[in-house]
Amino acid sequence: MRSDLVVDVTPTTINTALTEDGRLVSLQRESRDASYAVGNLYLAKVKKLMPGLNAAFVNVGYSKDAFLHYLDLGSQFNSYAQFIKMVRENRGKKPVSISKLKLQPDISKHGAVADVLTQGQELIVQVAKEPISTKGPRLTTEISFTGRFLVLTPFNDKISISQKIKDHAEKKRLRSLIESIKPKNFGIIIRTSAENKRAAELNTELKVLLKSWEDAIAKLQYSDPPSLLYEEESRAVGEIRDIFNPEFESITVNDATVYEQIHSYVSLIAPDRSEIVKLYTEEAPIFDKFNITRQIKSSFGKTVSFRSGAYIIIESTEALHVIDVNSGNRSKASTDQESNALNVNLLAAEEIARQFRLRDMGGIIVIDFIDMAKAEHRQQLYQHMKELMAKDRARHNILPLSKFGLMQITRQRVRPALDIVTEETCPSCGGKGVVQPSLLFTEKLKDKIDYLVNSLKVVNFIMYVHPFVEAYLKKGLISDYWKWRREFGRKFKIKADQSLNYLEYRVFDHEHNEIDLKEEKDTSSSSTSKKEQRSRNRNADKNEDNS
Repeated sequence: MRSDLVVDVTPTTINTALTEDGRLVSLQRESRDASYAVGNLYLAKVKKLMPGLNAAFVNVGYSKDAFLHYLDLGSQFNSYAQFIKMVRENRGKKPVSISKLKLQPDISKHGAVADVLTQGQELIVQVAKEPISTKGPRLTTEISFTGRFLVLTPFNDKISISQKIKDHAEKKRLRSLIESIKPKNFGIIIRTSAENKRAAELNTELKVLLKSWEDAIAKLQYSDPPSLLYEEESRAVGEIRDIFNPEFESITVNDATVYEQIHSYVSLIAPDRSEIVKLYTEEAPIFDKFNITRQIKSSFGKTVSFRSGAYIIIESTEALHVIDVNSGNRSKASTDQESNALNVNLLAAEEIARQFRLRDMGGIIVIDFIDMAKAEHRQQLYQHMKELMAKDRARHNILPLSKFGLMQITRQRVRPALDIVTEETCPSCGGKGVVQPSLLFTEKLKDKIDYLVNSLKVVNFIMYVHPFVEAYLKKGLISDYWKWRREFGRKFKIKADQSLNYLEYRVFDHEHNEIDLKEEKDTSSSSTSKKEQRSRNRNADKNEDNS
């Protein structure tokens, strides 16, 4: 299976799209000024203990206090708390080494939060879940640093190996290797991707992870809560770290800075594959070039169609997601109702598994499949869904179909589900049902170009419009586009952008900075008021002459 990653960097967001054989299977949107990403480390302070919840609310600088449950403290909390106390007491001195720390006994799994935490206590916390809806971030004090092959866990001193590595000889080799290079009082989780890797590669990554820990502790010595101690890699780099495999054919980025970040990371983890990272420099939007915009518009929304005319309806609430499967109008439907229901359900399961990854749906999910009378068909659908979900990196649990034909799934939720509105509101009427004549839209665009060239003195720019509008402007031998370029100069261009609404446009200069045309409205309104003032003055003069 061919896997490609496309990264679209805009002034406000970084959009990461993963395709498999050209089909969109994952989409991540990250605000460029976003904080509280999963994996970030903060120096925080306990604000309030909640014995009834056996948890505490912690101030990490977010508008809502973060939530820290007793079970998220980790069994090594005593050693962890002792180390923080030692570091804070040695502020300004040489950093304390965790290797010299004597590990304390583990805390009880059935203990109370009031027994181990006090109000105002300083903690190093890691974000386990991003803020969702009205809830603040969820935290943990079981700190971990994730790499491509290894996960470093301070205060643990244990070695764990991924269960997906089946070769016992390879497991023994990896364990022996890590034992020889692992520092004292650090635990290591060996990931599946470490299988058959050389000692030099694992040792290099371990040093990188240890450096991240040491940098965070160095900041701890002079920081005051709440403050950021360690920031996870960008979402684009994190995506590559978790999914990179030999089947990756290309990683295409349209921003030079993010390109350098990704290229450096791929050069570190796979030097022989660094050439697959490419910088996109064409003028057409990158998502349009790779047919991603079209897939986004067809894959998001309440109703999603798939093969054979069938479709699913997705409804989301605060507590759960509900999915209804419908057969629709199937032109090649079987005469056997049971076989027809099975075929539709199997196809729907493929699309639903894709939607989980695409929208990053989490929590409780209930699927209403088409009723099937035969038990073997229900079991076949259940096994098929398990196979489809096997490659989903999020933790999940699937229950067999109930007697009502419902399948219940729980899927790990660490950030809000991605919700993209695919319906377009008319930019002319705002959804009122009455629009301005679309024929006049071309005159409006011409006025904008005139304003840019003659008033703002911007000559070299690109105006993006809806593909239908671009086709209309460029139709014929002597098109409107040709006439405008002849009148205003040949340095500006008009390009199609599938993400725009029908009567919407955007303008960028030669450095791809968006040009705000609100000033034109103010200028036009001010010129209108001046005309009105001159008209009133003329009328006043006439009245004065008449009198």
